[in-house]
Amino acid sequence: MIYQITVKTGSKKGPLVEKTGDGLTIFLREKPHDGEANAALIKLLADYFDVPKTSIVIKSGAKSHHKIIEI
Repeated sequence: MIYQITVKTGSKKGPLVEKTGDGLTIFLREKPHDGEANAALIKLLADYFDVPKTSIVIKSGAKSHHKIIEI
């Protein structure tokens, strides 16, 4: 499955996954520094979809708030 997601880093709401009309919005407490936010994103999505972390791939947008992921 491929999802379009928007990541909101440094959020007080996080960690939280919200479904939107065109994909998912992810709220994370981590800042986008040294890959911390991407690591937290993968961990959160693995728990949300109940899959191993290794099955989640960031296809594009590794350094952007708008990402495409594949599970």
